Amino acid sequence: MKERYVMDMTNEVFSLSRLRELDLIYLLEMLDHDPVVRKKNDTDYWYLSPLREEKTASFHVDRLSNEWYDFGLMAGGNPVDFLLRLHGCSVVELLERMNVSFSPHQLYLFEPGLHEGRAGNDAKLLIKEVRPLYAYPLKKYLHERLIPVTVADQFCKEVSYEIGGKTYYGIGFKNDAGGWEIRNQNFKLSSAPKDITCLASGADAVHIFEGFMDFLSFVTLHPHQDPHSVDFVVLNGAGLFDRALPFLEKHERVHLWLDRDMTGLAYRDYALSRGSSFVDESRLYTNFKDLNDWLRCKGEVKKQVLRIGGGLRTTD
Repeated sequence: MKERYVMDMTNEVFSLSRLRELDLIYLLEMLDHDPVVRKKNDTDYWYLSPLREEKTASFHVDRLSNEWYDFGLMAGGNPVDFLLRLHGCSVVELLERMNVSFSPHQLYLFEPGLHEGRAGNDAKLLIKEVRPLYAYPLKKYLHERLIPVTVADQFCKEVSYEIGGKTYYGIGFKNDAGGWEIRNQNFKLSSAPKDITCLASGADAVHIFEGFMDFLSFVTLHPHQDPHSVDFVVLNGAGLFDRALPFLEKHERVHLWLDRDMTGLAYRDYALSRGSSFVDESRLYTNFKDLNDWLRCKGEVKKQVLRIGGGLRTTD
């Protein structure tokens, strides 16, 4: 177990991209957390949550995707997301902490595809068909999210996919590597490869979102604005923030619409520390989880969107 893929730290210190590549199972082992049970031929690991006290294991690690989910917190993500929650610190502080706490030979990188043979083809998510949005349950889901179908039609598709011999469908949003983020009322899934989505029009300003529902919410809130007049980045997960940096830093202004949870706020602070070109727009939805959460409550608080400019402004 100890001879594979040691992190090469000869000429570099920890970076976000390197932390994201850490093998979660080995990382948890280094932190003295052992699995309570293993399922599906050692591809599903269950732990007592390292993030809170519990008596029944509800912290899950998917060995195939190297992602975690804490069912008690209803939160999950990649190794960076986990470490930010574990230590409750900023991104910069996390990088410093990891450099001090671990030696290069102690850390192991995740090897994509290494464990797929254990689970067999039945465990894989296979894209079967991509078509325009049509199914009523998906349109109903968009309606509940206050996203017009006409908006979703511009950027999304209806994706039919197969897992374990069973076929499902969802709203699909494509990333730059050809993978899909898939959402419906019951599932939140991703198909490989995982990546960010850049929508570039050569604008001076760029708006960045964690997920595509927040991006669609932004477009919904600005029905008269040409979506090609500004650039957009959808991270498809906060942990991919560093992957977007080369694109973001080409712009004069970067408007941050990140979630108001621990991870989103950590990346917000990290972005703001990089220079004055980064602007936090999440103050609009301070008391909500994200922009779509605010949008869904918008009718109740009776706020009216005025314009965008450097960010949304509202009035009672």
